[in-house]
Amino acid sequence: MFITEIESRRLSRRGFLNAAALGAASIAVSACTTTARRPLEPPFPANVEPPLLDYATMYAPVSDGGFDLPGIPFEKIDPQFLRQIVPDPTGEKPGTIVVDTAGHHLYLVRPGGQAIRYGVGLGRAGFEWSGDAVVQWKQKWPKWTPPDEMIARQPELAKYSADNGGQPGGLTNPLGARALYLFQGNQDTLYRLHGSPEWNSIGKSVSSGCVRLINQDIIDLYDRVPNKTPVIVTAGVGQPVPATNRKAIPIDDGVPEGSILLGAARTISDSIF
Repeated sequence: MFITEIESRRLSRRGFLNAAALGAASIAVSACTTTARRPLEPPFPANVEPPLLDYATMYAPVSDGGFDLPGIPFEKIDPQFLRQIVPDPTGEKPGTIVVDTAGHHLYLVRPGGQAIRYGVGLGRAGFEWSGDAVVQWKQKWPKWTPPDEMIARQPELAKYSADNGGQPGGLTNPLGARALYLFQGNQDTLYRLHGSPEWNSIGKSVSSGCVRLINQDIIDLYDRVPNKTPVIVTAGVGQPVPATNRKAIPIDDGVPEGSILLGAARTISDSIF
Protein backbone atom coordinates (compact mmCIF):
# COMPACT_ATOMS: atom_id res chain seq x y z
CA MET A 1 0.00 0.00 0.00
CA PHE A 2 1.25 3.45 -0.96
CA ILE A 3 0.65 6.54 1.17
CA THR A 4 -0.10 9.59 -0.82
CA GLU A 5 1.40 12.96 -0.03
CA ILE A 6 -1.99 14.20 1.22
CA GLU A 7 -2.43 11.19 3.56
CA SER A 8 1.13 11.70 4.82
CA ARG A 9 0.35 15.29 5.68
CA ARG A 10 -2.83 14.19 7.50
CA LEU A 11 -0.89 11.65 9.56
CA SER A 12 1.76 14.19 10.44
CA ARG A 13 -0.86 16.76 11.47
CA ARG A 14 -2.71 14.11 13.56
CA GLY A 15 0.53 13.08 15.30
CA PHE A 16 1.35 16.70 16.12
CA LEU A 17 -2.10 17.27 17.61
CA ASN A 18 -1.88 14.06 19.66
CA ALA A 19 1.57 15.04 20.96
CA ALA A 20 0.32 18.53 21.81
CA ALA A 21 -2.64 17.09 23.70
CA LEU A 22 -0.39 14.75 25.69
CA GLY A 23 1.96 17.62 26.50
CA ALA A 24 -0.90 19.79 27.74
CA ALA A 25 -2.22 16.99 29.91
CA SER A 26 1.24 16.43 31.34
CA ILE A 27 1.58 20.13 32.17
CA ALA A 28 -1.86 20.14 33.82
CA VAL A 29 -1.01 17.13 35.98
CA SER A 30 2.33 18.68 36.89
CA ALA A 31 0.65 21.94 37.84
CA CYS A 32 -1.84 20.15 40.10
CA THR A 33 0.93 18.25 41.78
CA THR A 34 2.91 21.42 42.51
CA THR A 35 -0.15 23.21 43.89
CA ALA A 36 -1.02 20.34 46.20
CA ARG A 37 2.50 20.08 47.66
CA ARG A 38 2.84 21.81 51.08
CA PRO A 39 5.54 24.51 51.24
CA LEU A 40 8.57 23.80 53.39
CA GLU A 41 8.50 25.31 56.85
CA PRO A 42 11.34 27.78 57.48
CA PRO A 43 13.86 26.64 60.10
CA PHE A 44 13.19 27.87 63.63
CA PRO A 45 15.60 30.76 64.27
CA ALA A 46 18.30 29.65 66.68
CA ASN A 47 18.38 33.00 68.47
CA VAL A 48 14.70 33.10 69.44
CA GLU A 49 13.95 32.20 73.06
CA PRO A 50 11.86 29.00 73.35
CA PRO A 51 8.38 29.76 74.69
CA LEU A 52 7.76 29.51 78.40
CA LEU A 53 5.17 27.22 79.89
CA ASP A 54 1.69 28.47 80.71
CA TYR A 55 1.23 30.24 84.05
CA ALA A 56 -0.76 27.40 85.60
CA THR A 57 2.24 25.12 85.02
CA MET A 58 4.96 27.66 85.89
CA TYR A 59 3.35 28.52 89.21
CA ALA A 60 2.04 25.07 90.16
CA PRO A 61 3.02 23.41 93.46
CA VAL A 62 6.62 22.20 93.46
CA SER A 63 8.38 19.50 95.47
CA ASP A 64 11.98 20.64 95.84
CA GLY A 65 14.77 19.70 98.20
CA GLY A 66 12.42 17.90 100.55
CA PHE A 67 10.01 20.85 100.74
CA ASP A 68 6.58 21.19 99.16
CA LEU A 69 6.17 24.70 97.79
CA PRO A 70 2.52 25.71 97.49
CA GLY A 71 1.09 26.85 94.18
CA ILE A 72 0.94 30.58 93.45
CA PRO A 73 -2.47 32.22 92.82
CA PHE A 74 -1.08 34.01 89.77
CA GLU A 75 -4.51 35.38 88.87
CA LYS A 76 -4.17 37.72 91.87
CA ILE A 77 -0.84 39.16 90.69
CA ASP A 78 -0.55 42.05 88.25
CA PRO A 79 0.34 40.29 84.93
CA GLN A 80 3.36 42.54 84.37
CA PHE A 81 5.04 40.86 87.34
CA LEU A 82 4.60 37.31 86.06
CA ARG A 83 7.46 35.56 84.29
CA GLN A 84 7.42 36.30 80.56
CA ILE A 85 9.57 36.86 77.47
CA VAL A 86 9.77 40.51 76.39
CA PRO A 87 11.85 42.61 73.98
CA ASP A 88 15.08 43.42 75.79
CA PRO A 89 14.95 47.04 76.99
CA THR A 90 18.43 47.02 78.55
CA GLY A 91 20.85 46.77 75.63
CA GLU A 92 23.14 44.56 77.74
CA LYS A 93 24.89 41.46 76.44
CA PRO A 94 23.09 38.10 76.67
CA GLY A 95 23.48 36.39 80.03
CA THR A 96 23.39 39.64 82.03
CA ILE A 97 20.94 40.17 84.88
CA VAL A 98 19.51 43.67 85.11
CA VAL A 99 17.43 44.69 88.13
CA ASP A 100 15.25 47.73 87.51
CA THR A 101 14.33 48.99 90.96
CA ALA A 102 12.09 51.70 89.48
CA GLY A 103 9.92 49.22 87.60
CA HIS A 104 10.15 46.31 90.08
CA HIS A 105 11.43 44.06 87.31
CA LEU A 106 14.40 41.74 86.88
CA TYR A 107 15.58 41.04 83.34
CA LEU A 108 17.71 38.09 82.24
CA VAL A 109 19.03 39.17 78.84
CA ARG A 110 18.80 36.51 76.14
CA PRO A 111 20.05 36.32 72.53
CA GLY A 112 17.99 37.76 69.70
CA GLY A 113 17.02 41.00 71.42
CA GLN A 114 14.91 39.26 74.04
CA ALA A 115 14.84 39.00 77.82
CA ILE A 116 13.04 36.92 80.41
CA ARG A 117 11.36 39.34 82.79
CA TYR A 118 10.46 38.52 86.39
CA GLY A 119 8.57 40.64 88.88
CA VAL A 120 10.40 41.52 92.09
CA GLY A 121 9.58 42.93 95.48
CA LEU A 122 11.91 45.47 97.05
CA GLY A 123 12.74 46.53 100.56
CA ARG A 124 14.60 49.56 101.81
CA ALA A 125 17.87 47.76 101.08
CA GLY A 126 16.73 47.27 97.52
CA PHE A 127 16.77 51.02 96.98
CA GLU A 128 20.04 51.67 98.82
CA TRP A 129 22.41 49.98 96.41
CA SER A 130 23.00 50.31 92.69
CA GLY A 131 25.87 49.39 90.43
CA ASP A 132 27.63 46.39 88.92
CA ALA A 133 28.30 43.06 90.59
CA VAL A 134 28.56 39.36 89.83
CA VAL A 135 26.83 36.30 91.18
CA GLN A 136 29.70 35.02 93.31
CA TRP A 137 27.87 31.92 94.44
CA LYS A 138 24.40 30.43 94.69
CA GLN A 139 22.66 28.38 97.32
CA LYS A 140 19.55 26.22 97.42
CA TRP A 141 17.34 26.62 100.48
CA PRO A 142 19.85 28.96 102.17
CA LYS A 143 20.01 29.53 105.89
CA TRP A 144 19.37 33.01 107.23
CA THR A 145 21.25 34.65 110.09
CA PRO A 146 19.81 37.87 111.52
CA PRO A 147 22.44 40.46 112.50
CA ASP A 148 23.03 41.30 116.14
CA GLU A 149 21.32 44.68 115.88
CA MET A 150 18.15 43.03 114.60
CA ILE A 151 18.22 40.52 117.43
CA ALA A 152 18.57 43.42 119.87
CA ARG A 153 15.32 44.86 118.52
CA GLN A 154 13.59 41.49 118.26
CA PRO A 155 14.94 39.16 120.97
CA GLU A 156 12.75 36.30 119.71
CA LEU A 157 15.18 36.00 116.78
CA ALA A 158 18.06 35.07 119.10
CA LYS A 159 17.41 31.41 118.32
CA TYR A 160 18.56 32.16 114.76
CA SER A 161 21.77 33.99 115.76
CA ALA A 162 25.13 33.09 114.27
CA ASP A 163 26.05 31.40 117.54
CA ASN A 164 22.97 29.20 117.20
CA GLY A 165 23.60 28.35 113.57
CA GLY A 166 21.04 30.61 111.91
CA GLN A 167 17.60 29.73 110.61
CA PRO A 168 17.71 26.61 108.45
CA GLY A 169 16.33 26.72 104.96
CA GLY A 170 12.62 26.05 104.70
CA LEU A 171 9.22 27.29 103.66
CA THR A 172 9.18 30.18 106.16
CA ASN A 173 12.81 31.19 105.71
CA PRO A 174 13.00 34.83 104.52
CA LEU A 175 15.48 33.93 101.78
CA GLY A 176 13.08 31.45 100.21
CA ALA A 177 14.03 28.54 98.00
CA ARG A 178 17.18 30.03 96.46
CA ALA A 179 19.62 32.90 96.98
CA LEU A 180 22.14 34.50 94.63
CA TYR A 181 24.90 36.37 96.47
CA LEU A 182 26.33 39.46 94.76
CA PHE A 183 29.98 40.47 95.06
CA GLN A 184 32.18 43.24 93.68
CA GLY A 185 35.62 41.72 93.31
CA ASN A 186 36.13 39.74 96.50
CA GLN A 187 33.86 41.96 98.57
CA ASP A 188 30.32 41.01 99.50
CA THR A 189 27.88 43.77 98.58
CA LEU A 190 25.44 42.39 101.18
CA TYR A 191 22.97 42.40 98.30
CA ARG A 192 20.91 39.30 97.53
CA LEU A 193 18.54 38.09 94.85
CA HIS A 194 16.38 35.58 96.67
CA GLY A 195 13.04 33.86 96.89
CA SER A 196 10.23 34.73 99.22
CA PRO A 197 7.34 32.92 100.87
CA GLU A 198 5.30 36.14 100.40
CA TRP A 199 4.12 36.09 96.79
CA ASN A 200 1.89 39.11 97.41
CA SER A 201 4.95 41.31 98.05
CA ILE A 202 6.02 41.02 94.40
CA GLY A 203 5.77 44.32 92.57
CA LYS A 204 5.66 46.20 95.87
CA SER A 205 8.05 48.01 98.18
CA VAL A 206 7.98 46.78 101.76
CA SER A 207 9.98 47.62 104.84
CA SER A 208 13.03 45.42 104.45
CA GLY A 209 15.00 42.98 102.39
CA CYS A 210 16.88 43.05 99.10
CA VAL A 211 15.34 41.82 95.84
CA ARG A 212 12.84 39.01 96.28
CA LEU A 213 11.16 36.87 93.64
CA ILE A 214 8.35 34.34 93.74
CA ASN A 215 9.92 31.06 94.85
CA GLN A 216 9.04 29.37 91.56
CA ASP A 217 10.71 32.27 89.71
CA ILE A 218 13.92 32.27 91.74
CA ILE A 219 14.22 28.52 91.11
CA ASP A 220 13.87 29.18 87.37
CA LEU A 221 16.44 32.01 87.46
CA TYR A 222 18.84 29.95 89.58
CA ASP A 223 18.81 27.16 87.01
CA ARG A 224 19.48 29.58 84.13
CA VAL A 225 22.49 31.51 85.44
CA PRO A 226 25.96 30.27 86.43
CA ASN A 227 28.36 31.74 88.95
CA LYS A 228 30.09 34.93 87.74
CA THR A 229 26.95 36.06 85.94
CA PRO A 230 27.15 39.87 85.64
CA VAL A 231 24.44 41.81 87.48
CA ILE A 232 23.48 45.45 87.02
CA VAL A 233 21.19 47.13 89.55
CA THR A 234 19.73 50.42 88.37
CA ALA A 235 16.72 52.65 88.86
CA GLY A 236 15.34 52.54 85.33
CA VAL A 237 16.51 50.34 82.46
CA GLY A 238 18.52 52.02 79.76
CA GLN A 239 19.85 54.58 82.25
CA PRO A 240 23.52 53.94 83.08
CA VAL A 241 24.57 54.12 86.69
CA PRO A 242 27.09 56.95 87.31
CA ALA A 243 30.52 55.66 88.25
CA THR A 244 30.33 57.53 91.56
CA ASN A 245 27.31 55.42 92.53
CA ARG A 246 28.90 52.06 91.73
CA LYS A 247 29.61 51.04 95.29
CA ALA A 248 28.14 48.91 98.02
CA ILE A 249 26.04 50.58 100.70
CA PRO A 250 25.48 48.89 104.08
CA ILE A 251 22.10 47.32 104.52
CA ASP A 252 19.63 48.39 107.16
CA ASP A 253 17.88 45.22 108.23
CA GLY A 254 15.03 46.88 110.13
CA VAL A 255 11.67 45.14 109.89
CA PRO A 256 8.31 45.69 111.56
CA GLU A 257 7.41 43.51 114.50
CA GLY A 258 6.16 40.08 113.42
CA SER A 259 7.18 40.40 109.78
CA ILE A 260 8.76 37.36 108.15
CA LEU A 261 10.21 39.48 105.38
CA LEU A 262 13.45 39.91 107.25
CA GLY A 263 15.75 40.54 104.31
CA ALA A 264 19.28 39.30 103.82
CA ALA A 265 21.77 38.60 106.56
CA ARG A 266 24.77 40.86 107.05
CA THR A 267 27.06 37.89 107.49
CA ILE A 268 27.53 34.98 105.11
CA SER A 269 30.34 33.26 107.01
CA ASP A 270 27.91 30.56 108.10
CA SER A 271 26.94 29.77 104.50
CA ILE A 272 30.11 29.73 102.41
CA PHE A 273 31.51 26.31 101.67
